[in-house]
Amino acid sequence: MDGQIVKYSERLGQGVIRSADGTRFRFKSNSIRNLGGKLVGADVDFLVESRQPRDIFLLRGSPWMAFGSKR
Repeated sequence: MDGQIVKYSERLGQGVIRSADGTRFRFKSNSIRNLGGKLVGADVDFLVESRQPRDIFLLRGSPWMAFGSKR
């Protein structure tokens, strides 16, 4: 599923993704597979399981960033 991160709290390690169809999903930073850089405004690809986003990939930079280390 495609979307964009519209809110993120560094302090809480949580945020909100708005999907392409307008649905909003809350997520935790440990669901992001290639964490790094500014998150708000980032386009993402993710899976949804029981209304929870998981396996969130930031869609920016080189495609090889998807294989980077998890921070």
